[in-house]
Amino acid sequence: MDRRARFSWALYDWGNSAFATTVMAGFFPVFFKEYWASDLAATDSTFWLGVGNSAASTLMVLFAPLIGALADQGGSKKRYLLLFAFLGALMTSSLFLVAAGMWPVALLLYALGIVGFSGSIVPYDALLVDVADDAELDRVSALGYALGYLGGGLLFALNVFMVLRPEFFGMENAGQAVRVSFLMVGVWWAMFSLPLLLFVHERNPRPANKQVLRGALKEIRDNLREVRRYRMVALFLLAYWLYIDGVDTIVRMAVDYGLAIGFEASDLLAALLVTQFVGFPAALLFGRIGERYGPKRGIMIALLIYVLIVFWAWRMGDAWEFYALAVVIGLVQGGVQSLSRSLYARLIPQDRAGVFYGVYNMLGKFAAVIGPLLVGWVAALSGDSRLGILAVLLLFVAGFMVLQRVTVEE
Repeated sequence: MDRRARFSWALYDWGNSAFATTVMAGFFPVFFKEYWASDLAATDSTFWLGVGNSAASTLMVLFAPLIGALADQGGSKKRYLLLFAFLGALMTSSLFLVAAGMWPVALLLYALGIVGFSGSIVPYDALLVDVADDAELDRVSALGYALGYLGGGLLFALNVFMVLRPEFFGMENAGQAVRVSFLMVGVWWAMFSLPLLLFVHERNPRPANKQVLRGALKEIRDNLREVRRYRMVALFLLAYWLYIDGVDTIVRMAVDYGLAIGFEASDLLAALLVTQFVGFPAALLFGRIGERYGPKRGIMIALLIYVLIVFWAWRMGDAWEFYALAVVIGLVQGGVQSLSRSLYARLIPQDRAGVFYGVYNMLGKFAAVIGPLLVGWVAALSGDSRLGILAVLLLFVAGFMVLQRVTVEE
């Protein structure tokens, strides 16, 4: 396989991960509340931010299989990836122009940015089978996640420094630094999409149906029926939905949990950066583990470590432990994600990777639905946030047990 094509494919993860770190996880929630929606009550701004996130996620849940099916037609994976990527990059850059108080505009651009980010992931994942042979799937998938952690982390670290020291960069204040950060993310994302445009090509693309939309809808219907016949695909998707819900719950609830048990926000932000940079070499390591021992075994090792992480989080009491947990999470998070993608590639018909990865990403968007509700429900009933985080064990254990039944050879 073309080494340049593999690296160009992985560089897209380097580019789009800046949106996930700087915008989604880092600056937008805080800046939305304190700048664009500063005239709203705190509860109202939280409500509208939740509406924006939920609306964008719901759109992707509904349309991810359709995007995959359309991308399968006539070798269009790259075309749809770039369409969504440049939509996301343009919307993110446009946040730079939104003035204080214009929270509806900011929220709309942010939601469209999420649509661009999530929509591009469907054909991006499906392109894995075009840039890697079976023996290389684990390593190439891991390379994508590793570069994503490194690229997203580097830009996020620079953006945090800009906000902390705006005068060093010739800016008036932290607010201007945040707005410039949004512009930088859009440019970064678009720039690192170009190698994929130039050097990645589909192998043996399927001919397009003359009635593209009708053909795509028919393919979705046929393939959803076929998933039931692909017993191992169905089993894996169930396992994936369970354990990735646990993984995403840890990611989304970590800061809230840290604050609830008394840690400082500055420590939590620093721990987020630690996770990003540890995730880079760790994802590459898990790619090697998948190559040598098989991706299923690599995922199961990571899930056992997640069980230990939950027990440790339940008992921890000092800030240094939160940093230590950030390191351990960084060691396994990218491994679970990359090996799941490469294991799934071995289970599906490769000439229909788009629509099958559409279903895969649809379940990914459903993730972190059960987990946060479970954490909140147990914490509310017991009055103890520590018992709430302990409830995530159910998702990891259930996912592990279902995954055990998946046999790649079958």
